[in-house]
Amino acid sequence: MAEEKKEKKEKKDHGKWFRELRSELKKVVWPTPKKTLKDTGTVLLFSLVVGACIWIFDYAAISAVHLLIGLAG
Repeated sequence: MAEEKKEKKEKKDHGKWFRELRSELKKVVWPTPKKTLKDTGTVLLFSLVVGACIWIFDYAAISAVHLLIGLAG
């Protein structure tokens, strides 16, 4: 008997969850395609800048290691 009540309660909870989900999604302010494109461009630009900084640091670190090996050897 207790299991039967629990199953009915779970079904109601799923329905309630989906209703609340739908209600919340209606409140979302979705970005325009123009805003999405601008934000995507910004992310790509900063990704390239950070990648370039890492590449420069890596090159400098490798050069320093080679210099130290050359001085020691």
